[in-house]
Amino acid sequence: SCTGLRNFLRRLSFSVKCYSNMNHLQTMCPCSEIKAKKSHILDCSGSTCTHRTAPPGSILPWRSFSCKEGTRTPSKRKENTSIVTSELLHKNLLISKQQNWNDISPIYNPMTKRIKEKLEELHKKYTFNLGSPRMRLGENVYFEENGCIFLSKADDVDEGNVDILFSTEDLGFSDAFIQRIRISPDQRYMAISLKSENSEEATCVVMKLGCFPVVEEVIPSVFSFEWATNDILYYTSQKNLKCQNVFMTTFTYQKHTKLVYTEQDARFFVDIYCTKDRRFLTINSNSKTTSEVWLVDCRHPFELPALVQARTKGVIYHVEHRNDELYILTTYGEPAEYKLMKAPVASSGKENWQSVYAVEKKTKLVDFEMFSDDCIMFLKNAGHLYLNVISFVSHSVQSIKLPTWACEFELESHPEHTTSTCYFQLSSPVHPPKRFAYSFKENNLIEQAVQEVPIITNCHTTRLLAKSKDETLVPITVFHNTNSKELHRKPLLVHVYGAYGIDLNMSFKEEKLMLIEEGWILAYCHVRGGGELGLRWHKDGCQHNKLKGLHDLKACITLLHKLGFSQPKHTALAASSAGGVLAGALCNTDPELIRAVVLQAPFVDVLNTMMKTHLPLTIEEQEEWGNPLEDEKCMKYIKSYCPYQNIKPQHYPSVFITAYENDQRIPLMGILRYVQKLRKAALDYASRTSKKGNWVPNIILDVQANGSHCDSSWEHSLSE
Repeated sequence: SCTGLRNFLRRLSFSVKCYSNMNHLQTMCPCSEIKAKKSHILDCSGSTCTHRTAPPGSILPWRSFSCKEGTRTPSKRKENTSIVTSELLHKNLLISKQQNWNDISPIYNPMTKRIKEKLEELHKKYTFNLGSPRMRLGENVYFEENGCIFLSKADDVDEGNVDILFSTEDLGFSDAFIQRIRISPDQRYMAISLKSENSEEATCVVMKLGCFPVVEEVIPSVFSFEWATNDILYYTSQKNLKCQNVFMTTFTYQKHTKLVYTEQDARFFVDIYCTKDRRFLTINSNSKTTSEVWLVDCRHPFELPALVQARTKGVIYHVEHRNDELYILTTYGEPAEYKLMKAPVASSGKENWQSVYAVEKKTKLVDFEMFSDDCIMFLKNAGHLYLNVISFVSHSVQSIKLPTWACEFELESHPEHTTSTCYFQLSSPVHPPKRFAYSFKENNLIEQAVQEVPIITNCHTTRLLAKSKDETLVPITVFHNTNSKELHRKPLLVHVYGAYGIDLNMSFKEEKLMLIEEGWILAYCHVRGGGELGLRWHKDGCQHNKLKGLHDLKACITLLHKLGFSQPKHTALAASSAGGVLAGALCNTDPELIRAVVLQAPFVDVLNTMMKTHLPLTIEEQEEWGNPLEDEKCMKYIKSYCPYQNIKPQHYPSVFITAYENDQRIPLMGILRYVQKLRKAALDYASRTSKKGNWVPNIILDVQANGSHCDSSWEHSLSE
């Protein structure tokens, strides 16, 4: 598949303050595609070649490189007074907030017990084993379950005749889950990435397969990896949330590791994938707005990588290969939405790119999968999901509208590009996943009845359009119980994100279904800054347009109340990570619209964070928020909406925040300062006023000692 595109969009969350558990084409964020004790066997991405002079990312000549495991040396810093004072303040604030939570949390014990029992009941009832992702290579089938990797013959896979190739517990990785699996072409080696919930970095374990599989190599701090040949593995190293180096390791009788590529520009993140036909291994270097791809010919893996097209500001592109032609998914040309183009491998520069298919205006390209004679595009338009099948043989395009209830999809692994069927799953916040298949031979869509999923008949889905301050129509998806009477009296939970071109997470969650059954209304506001209506929708809500997302959110909530969906005193707002910017801003500008706010690892101190270039993500974040250090106008603009900067004595809604003590993406200090300032403002306002019925909001912070940024596993969701 064109996983470069999928993972580029995923990486927007991985490399920034936005971490949502999204659908397949949404960025290179490993955690967004991982569920506890379940691996997603990811597919490969493609590229092209032509040797040109290297820009910021450069190809290094072959040279020896010793890849040794060792302890990380902490960076030295001066122990000046300001640092000591800051650390002491941080420690005191943390102790104070933790003590406050310990004092308050027992109040909720009876409610916690009831909710936990209900969620576990729903989890058992609606969560089905649709079959672990399976990877078929020839007559062998590989799959993962409960931390073990199994091998079976294709004819025996349903009979239970399997061999265990790997076990996390047996090899001392009991606290880790399997993130990615790659099998060498001759199936003699298997590379696995393992990741713990408390670390951003993964470990790659290389197994030599056979009658008795053995560990051949353990490589720390690895992000992506692919087999170029039977015994040559390429991988990227990760440090401080950045991937900028590509290495090659050979597993012949003379094992050695060499540095192949390095990226010099801090805004760019490097990963590697194979084209579906395994002709090329691609080195993909992406910022949030610009791409560059280099090709390694898998037939000649020791030759220097060749450049497809030098990076051009504002042009994103990802490539696949078929019949000596490169198929390029790119934003090049007008309009600046995704287009499928092609070019000869021998002359791959953009001057030779020819149009194959263009995505329609206000349509989101959700995912893209390449096959031998066809490709499939998953699209979203006006809240509905579509499947477009492009035939390279008949040069035709068939469009299939997917079920109206579907809001999310997950593409399954298809390592063999010659397969005749494409498998995927559809879901919504209140509909458990259902498995579907598209048959290229039959030219139709088939619903897979692996196990009957109970139909939720009492939930109604409504799609609305709210008119924002500048007359732009903003989509809203609403779920509510059709048996609900007097909707204006029911509690409403509003969801918002609005950053990095990423859609709101609308996959199935037991807690969402529980709320529906208890009479709640769920609303998802697809504001600008997100990606629901394509690349333009994101551009219209980032940098100097960030306030448009805030205006959109206000318009959405106002319309919901106007149409009788609840009222302000029964309305709550939920957001995570970068969604905390808009949620926190609304609390400052229009606190009367909501009664409560729930924030998970929120980004609430935009200005101070973007002023600190020593933080690992600040430089690459400038393409989303701007550069306040060099642009005074930008600094004033960020200050105008930054949640922390605009706190003032007024009547705030109650706020519950979950933060992570070791979160590398959202500095805990910023959240501690935000909570302290917000609590003081609320108390100052309460002490000055004595209105009848006036209440002091609860400002609660729960700091988790363990867990990663916006962890989305079932266990964590249950705890949250």
